[in-house]
Amino acid sequence: MSGLLILVPTEFERQKLVPLLAECSSLAGCSVEICGFGPILAGIQTTRLLNHFQPAKVLLLGIAGTYGKALEVGTAEEFSEVACYGVGAGSGSEFQTAEQLGWSRWLQLETRSGEQLTFRDRESLGTQSGSLLVTCCAASSSVADVQDRLRLFPEAEAEDMEAYAVAASCRLANIPLRVVRGISNVAGDREKSRWQVDAALKAVAELVKAGEFV
Repeated sequence: MSGLLILVPTEFERQKLVPLLAECSSLAGCSVEICGFGPILAGIQTTRLLNHFQPAKVLLLGIAGTYGKALEVGTAEEFSEVACYGVGAGSGSEFQTAEQLGWSRWLQLETRSGEQLTFRDRESLGTQSGSLLVTCCAASSSVADVQDRLRLFPEAEAEDMEAYAVAASCRLANIPLRVVRGISNVAGDREKSRWQVDAALKAVAELVKAGEFV
């Protein structure tokens, strides 16, 4: 079993983060692997990577969009909870999550310790921060999209497209996960000239270097 496995969704994020993380001696020797873009690929690839590396813990890094409350563009945040938006029924104001529909169990799925998993639309990561990150099947493209996500998760601070799937994979394998996301843009704003990706990823690296993630 190795130590820390670092996951990022895309090669773009990896190319930006690897040089920044190289400045942190405690991360020397850590594998930085791509989990894939979006919740489906991220869940599948994370499971493959966990089986291959057998890490003691996992750290998911990358960018996210803020819902415009406490988190500013160009900063980074560690999240203590992840939620799932987009798996359920309906769309827009009529969307209902899987839990609202009564799908309360992951049938036939158990962790390595034999624990029967309870399916929830929201899961704790067990860290001290109080921030909630919403994983979406498609990123918000308007204010209306953001408002609909906040209808279901009113205290959410930001959205991404991978964390919930990675968390599910790690939970099945009984491997602790921590999630740090750089705030690259305001959710719903698709005009990339206003995004601050470099600043967001630099903030991710600084937060990781300042914390105890190894």
